[in-house]
Amino acid sequence: MHTAQLLAEATDLARRLDYQIREEYLDGAGGGHCAFGGRKWLLLDVTQSPQEQLNDVADALRSETGLWRLPVSTPLARVLQLTKAA
Repeated sequence: MHTAQLLAEATDLARRLDYQIREEYLDGAGGGHCAFGGRKWLLLDVTQSPQEQLNDVADALRSETGLWRLPVSTPLARVLQLTKAA
């Protein structure tokens, strides 16, 4: 699966997990995630490559305990390093 497709799937999952997503021109400073004002925020630096943005989204998703309840494609599961219980 292409990185841009993985990024789109990952940001959709983040929205479904109640993240507010902002895409900003940060001149390569990088994005990240945090909680502020009772909301979860994900900031993406549009000057970064899709792979770097995907890494930021994946980092946020890995911290989510509710992720297991949502359908995730096999390629994105690999990026997130999700494993199935035996």
